[in-house]
Amino acid sequence: MASAARAGNDAPLEPPPRLARALREAGDAAPAGRTWLAELPVLTRDALRRWELAPERVQEPGGRSSLLVLVRRADGGRAALKLVPPGADAAAQRAALARWDGFGAVRLLEADEAAGALLLERLHGEVSLSSLPEAKALLEAAGTVRRLWTEPDAHPYPSVADRTARAAALLRTAADEPWAADVRPLAGQALAAHAELTAAEPERLLLHGRFREGKVLAGERAPWLAVGPDPLVGERAYDLALPVRDRLEDLVAAPGGAAAARRRLGRLADSLEVDRERLRGWTVFRAVADGLPALGRGHRRGALLLEFASWF
Repeated sequence: MASAARAGNDAPLEPPPRLARALREAGDAAPAGRTWLAELPVLTRDALRRWELAPERVQEPGGRSSLLVLVRRADGGRAALKLVPPGADAAAQRAALARWDGFGAVRLLEADEAAGALLLERLHGEVSLSSLPEAKALLEAAGTVRRLWTEPDAHPYPSVADRTARAAALLRTAADEPWAADVRPLAGQALAAHAELTAAEPERLLLHGRFREGKVLAGERAPWLAVGPDPLVGERAYDLALPVRDRLEDLVAAPGGAAAARRRLGRLADSLEVDRERLRGWTVFRAVADGLPALGRGHRRGALLLEFASWF
């Protein structure tokens, strides 16, 4: 099988268009992202050779912050090779996945932090919680994220306050732009919420960081497992802000979307014993912090996120 792996290493492994586009739009990080894209074929081949992997195909459409290659190991077992660009902390991902050890999350098989390479167990990438009816998806999401909230290990993860400081600064800058005049009060609300939420640290738990329906995939050893963490340490309410806005386009298009979103927030907070007001604050901040810069770039999703945030 090792020889088969070596034979497959020269197969073309082009990054998906969504990844390339996201890296081009990465602001200050765009030059480093473009360099990483140019080097990606060599980085991928090196990882394949190092771990004697035979590539099958690149996962499409893939994520916006990493390349995922479906592979076979030397013993014939299936796995997934993940490569992350500069600025994505492979060491933190490795530490968090090792800490969870497959409990609620994808299992880590190998890691090369210097190369930004992680070898993961293979999941069913085409089947996420988004494929389930909303009520069932919400129930499974709550059960999955609860497993991830644990005491952190010794890795120096960033805190929620550290992680969100730059987003708050970018939001403040964007809100001062002339084109943002109409949404400036909403930006002010989000920034005030951020200041209040980060003034005190009610708990320090290991968090997923990007948890939402699309980050929970069907597995074989467990029905649902989380992938793609951006781990940090802080309060659970931060981790629930993205699930509140899952199925965003459906929410905005529905006549009762605002009421449905508020009910979802309440159900998540109550089922996971999280303070509703803190969850509301993080929901507004994360939506506006993502939405206003996107609006400035002309993305339709920016307007959707800002409308969503205005409901709270």
